[in-house]
Amino acid sequence: MSEQQLIEGCRKGNRNAQKELYDTYSRKMMGVCLRYVNDRETARDLLQDGFVKVFTSIHSYSGNGSFEGWMRKIFVNCALEYLRKSDVLRDATDLEYSTELVQPASSAISDISAKELLKLVQELPDGFRMVFNLFAIEGYSHKEIGEMLHITESTSRSQFTRAKQLLQRKINALY
Repeated sequence: MSEQQLIEGCRKGNRNAQKELYDTYSRKMMGVCLRYVNDRETARDLLQDGFVKVFTSIHSYSGNGSFEGWMRKIFVNCALEYLRKSDVLRDATDLEYSTELVQPASSAISDISAKELLKLVQELPDGFRMVFNLFAIEGYSHKEIGEMLHITESTSRSQFTRAKQLLQRKINALY
């Protein structure tokens, strides 16, 4: 089935289309979930919640833009909703209280694989990981992140800076 046929089938409540859509995208969307939470069980729960939202709101997909991108936003929002309820940013502070930047050894960045980097990102504290993913991977601005997470723009910048510092330290320690 083509992507358009899958979408139409899901809009009609066709279970086979829903299963095929799940089979097609579950692996990628699990990756999205794992970028926001480092616990596999929680990521599986978010995956299920995300697909429920995809199936219940698929009528709102206009056909403009990438369907996968539309789905990704749903999964990111599910993860953010979970993390907001967990109050992961309660210890967030503004940038002026941030510690000095640590520069990675020049060869360390080139030596690390994407898989190793993802593992290090997953080890970041929740608030750092959330802001890092939204800014560095999803491409949101600090202003947008602040609005999404109900934090100040400077807090978003601070969390991102601290996430980079921690990643740099971890990379330096490995290499």
